Amino acid sequence: MTVFLLTFGLLLTVVAAMAIGYLLQRKKIAGSCGGIAALGMDKVCDCPEPCEKRRKREAKEERRREMLEKHRII
Repeated sequence: MTVFLLTFGLLLTVVAAMAIGYLLQRKKIAGSCGGIAALGMDKVCDCPEPCEKRRKREAKEERRREMLEKHRII
C-alpha cells in the first residue's frame, strides 16, 4: 500500500507541475498533427470572407514577417 501511495503522490506532483507550467506560459493548446490544415482546408466555416479576428491575426503575422525580413542580418 505504501508503494501505491508514493506512486500516486508522485503522479499528482507531476500533473500539478505540468498544470502550473501551462498556466505560467499562457500559451494556447495546439495540436501536433496539423488539424484541418493537414486536410488542405484553410478554415472550418463556409464564410466567403474571414472573420475580423482572423484578419487581425493574419495582418499581425504579415507585419511580423515584414519586420523579420527587414531586420534580417544575413
